Amino acid sequence: MSRSIWFVAGAGAGIYAITRARRVAETFTSEGLRDRLGALAVGARLFRDEVRAGQHDSETHLRERMGLVPHGIPELTASDSGLNTLAGARYSTTAEPEGTTRGHR
Repeated sequence: MSRSIWFVAGAGAGIYAITRARRVAETFTSEGLRDRLGALAVGARLFRDEVRAGQHDSETHLRERMGLVPHGIPELTASDSGLNTLAGARYSTTAEPEGTTRGHR
């Protein structure tokens, strides 16, 4: 009885070793290497997409917390009307002639 158990165990170990050796040999063929590089590219693409999704979620969360609209400009309310005139004065479209400064002619 013990001989048959050892025979089955040896046969199972032999089959396992042959299967593993075949898989390792297949890995180093041109098709196997191509498959591994393709899998690496897919993994990198998935990782990149996950990072972008996380960045988008974080940015959306921060914009909501800071009260910004989706395109990044803060919403102006009636209490902010003074800020609007200051910004308009700073970014005035009227240009002075070159070589002159305000108040000095």
